[in-house]
Amino acid sequence: MESINCGSRRLGLAHFSAIDVAPADFITLAAAAGFSAVGLRLNPAFPGAPSYELKPGSAVANEVKRRLEGEGIEVYDIEFVVVGQDFQPHALLPVLEAAANIGAKRVSVCGDDAETGRFTNNLAALSDLAASLGLSIDLENMGWRSVATFQDSVRAIQKVARPNACVLVDALHFYRNGGVTEDLVPALDVVRSVQLCDIRGSRPATPEEMVKEARSGRFAPGEGELPLIDFVRAVSKVATFSVEVPMAGGVEPGEHASHLFAATKRILDLADQPSIVTR
Repeated sequence: MESINCGSRRLGLAHFSAIDVAPADFITLAAAAGFSAVGLRLNPAFPGAPSYELKPGSAVANEVKRRLEGEGIEVYDIEFVVVGQDFQPHALLPVLEAAANIGAKRVSVCGDDAETGRFTNNLAALSDLAASLGLSIDLENMGWRSVATFQDSVRAIQKVARPNACVLVDALHFYRNGGVTEDLVPALDVVRSVQLCDIRGSRPATPEEMVKEARSGRFAPGEGELPLIDFVRAVSKVATFSVEVPMAGGVEPGEHASHLFAATKRILDLADQPSIVTR
């Protein structure tokens, strides 16, 4: 099936939106819903979390490549890498090689090491290793980790100072951790990727509640309270968009993906319309 562009944009579907669907079937599902790209979870976000090994030359990796070609979509990024205090960049080499083999362009990471110097060195080493395989990295802030705010992620990337090291802006993490739309414009030189979702209600009070909301409390774009149209307009000239909203119980994966595509397309279309100024 030929995917549908949202205006001039290519829109991706993050694997976490239907993480129990294996990569090849997830590609087919995303293409059927209209998406132009996918993100795939090749590394667990935490011990025991779902992830999929796609060793180059394996039957599953070859099937993924066949599906990508057949459906006419691409792998934009792979996830998820936590750069913590025990992080060893070269231990990630098999994952990076698997990502490069299927044509991925970027690797999503977060920072969870309070020792700034060590974290910066490890992030720089990871960036260099990724670059050797034609990959870039995107650092995402999360409120329960040491890189908690958008400004934290921007400062970290500026310290690393690698051309392939950039920032991923997740709408939930951006706004829940002190970001305002106006913060985006001064940082557009390091923003390359955006994940869209929506949220409702007040900010979670504890790290445990933050984790719960991020993993099971997201809504489709436009179904919550975030200023997503202004958000999209602020980053649209530099960023590639995807949507990340994990499935709620009882929803069929294909139906969920189609709903996310339609909801996100409405937001992107509205963002493309001229702003109305009243006097």
